[in-house]
Amino acid sequence: MQMRLPMKCSFFKVALTALLLVALLQLIYLSLLSRLHGRQQQFKYSELFETGSARKGEADRYRWDREKREHLKFSLASGGVFDASGQYRLYRNLVRATQAEEAALLQHQEELVLATHATLNNLHYLRGLVARWRGPLSLALFAPSPEEARLATMAVYTLATLCTAVRELVSFHLVCHSGDLASFPELEDRGEFARLKSCVEAFGKVANVSTKQRNYALGTNISYPNNLLRNVARVAAMAHYVLVIDMDILPSEGLRPAFLALATSRGKEHGGERAVYVVPAFEIRHARKVPRDKAELLQLYQVGEIRPFYEELCPRCQAPLNYSHWLNLPAMPSLRVAYTMEWKDPWEPFYIGPSSVPAYDERFKQYGFNRISQACELHVSGYTFHVLDNAFLVHQGFKVAGEFHNLKEAENQRNKVLFRQFKQELKQKYPLSSHRC
Repeated sequence: MQMRLPMKCSFFKVALTALLLVALLQLIYLSLLSRLHGRQQQFKYSELFETGSARKGEADRYRWDREKREHLKFSLASGGVFDASGQYRLYRNLVRATQAEEAALLQHQEELVLATHATLNNLHYLRGLVARWRGPLSLALFAPSPEEARLATMAVYTLATLCTAVRELVSFHLVCHSGDLASFPELEDRGEFARLKSCVEAFGKVANVSTKQRNYALGTNISYPNNLLRNVARVAAMAHYVLVIDMDILPSEGLRPAFLALATSRGKEHGGERAVYVVPAFEIRHARKVPRDKAELLQLYQVGEIRPFYEELCPRCQAPLNYSHWLNLPAMPSLRVAYTMEWKDPWEPFYIGPSSVPAYDERFKQYGFNRISQACELHVSGYTFHVLDNAFLVHQGFKVAGEFHNLKEAENQRNKVLFRQFKQELKQKYPLSSHRC
């Protein structure tokens, strides 16, 4: 008995060691399996946009992808918020630009942000706008149906994932009808979006999925809430200066840095916080390339390829700018305030203004008086209008009567009645003002 005890003890140790080794191997296996599963989950969505090769910056893109995917899911799950009228549901900062986040962390407010609005139909214009602006951009996207809301969500996420400039510069906000809830398409419903490999393909897909309808012709009993969209984009910009334009308009090259330099050196000499800086607007023939600077614009103007904005449809709407005077001013190496204008009805200038300017009246929808009403309030409330030289905007395509939707005139008349009421309301809102519209 005494001779067998060490053998049993030795056998027990061997068995125990074997069991411990098996357990350790199982733990290692489970750990590796867990890591593999985590990695698969981590890249489950990113692999929809896998490029097939490791490139510089790709890890950062995947990291952005994971973070923004969670933010997007949270934003959609929150259900958004209702606008003041209760007619629309707003998803602010559905996808937020990386540079906008950095600016917010640094509390950097001395910035000029471009604010614009669109439907899925003209979202493809964003490519040229980002390339020309090269700065922070706030975009309010309107989805008139649940299906378009899903497509818009997928399009926004795809563009931000595959396009570096969009990811860095553009913050997207989604606006739906109050009864519609935006949702992200399930994997099996993402279709061709899941197979896209590049930014070029992403914008091509965005152009193809549009319904080819004009913003103001969205269907029966669907109104395009342009002023609401402008307010959403402008407020979300979170910057001291904002330039609000339509999606199919391009600014002159270098406008943003040139204006910021002007604002720093001379802005306070021209009215301070009660000043807005008018950017002359033109329209160009569709086949022509949008000019980069005033010298190129003048060349195109001389041959009739570019003309003042709305020259054919509503010359009075831009006439107070005094285009002939502006065009005859010599091109200068830097941006300056060329002259100051008195606002006159029905002038609807595009302008760079402080974030403190009055909001657009959201009762104006569809066509007519939506921008004029806001310019009118600027005038009544005491803002001055300073016209910038060496800066301009260009609408892509001539505005001609035959290209408008059938209900344009009816919408214009309806908003004309509202504008009369609006002007009476301004008298009560600013009783001490000597200015009238």
